[in-house]
Amino acid sequence: MENKVAIVAGGGQNLGEHLCYRLSEENYQVIVADINEETASKVADKINNDLNGEAKAIQINVADEVSVESVVTSVKETYGRIDLLVFNAGVARSTKITNFELEDWDAMMKVNLTGYFLCAREVAKVMIDQGEGNIIQINSKSGKVGSKHNAGYSSSKFGGVGLTQSLALDLAEHGVRVNSIMPGNLLKSPMFQSLIPSYAKKLGIAENEVEQVYIDKVPMKRGCTYDDVANAVVFYSSEQASYMTGQSINVTGGQVMH
Repeated sequence: MENKVAIVAGGGQNLGEHLCYRLSEENYQVIVADINEETASKVADKINNDLNGEAKAIQINVADEVSVESVVTSVKETYGRIDLLVFNAGVARSTKITNFELEDWDAMMKVNLTGYFLCAREVAKVMIDQGEGNIIQINSKSGKVGSKHNAGYSSSKFGGVGLTQSLALDLAEHGVRVNSIMPGNLLKSPMFQSLIPSYAKKLGIAENEVEQVYIDKVPMKRGCTYDDVANAVVFYSSEQASYMTGQSINVTGGQVMH
């Protein structure tokens, strides 16, 4: 059988970039889909030139219905199938509820939740036709427990859990599994680093003390890494997880356990 085909939405940088490399190592043909075509191309080039893999970059706006439909149609026409969708696109903006702008709320809902819905819906049509497939949403521990000063982000991620469960029920009879991965704090990620000033303000501490506060919250006393997330993605997209669907899997070092 030819290499399996994976679309990574939000695959152009950070965690998404790492997931693209890891899936290439697992012998997927990787579609690096990102709103930033330049970063997506760099990731695809590295896979093609340095990792002896096969990848293609494609520009996508996950919150735009036409864009998502176009990308999925293009991938289906080029490769004939889609075995895995990893939905990793995400937006996070943090502030107390009384200062929360509707514009920021809408942005998080559109990308984090509506984007997941659109990508999953279009990919599901292809997977139903082929009688198998996997959809994995990169969620967050904020999809399990509320997060101070993160009303928009947490709400969009809780919504993602409900969507995952509903998709799993819709698609089980078609051999398609759907799960969410709930990472803890990716302390070294640009997304977390960008929130440090607002977290320092929230906690009333210096910015250089923020990381340690978040480490101390974790029973295993370290932040979540890209590899921790990638390991879960590889497992849940494999036949070893063939009886698991509709799950929201914590990768939190024990910080969140339900």
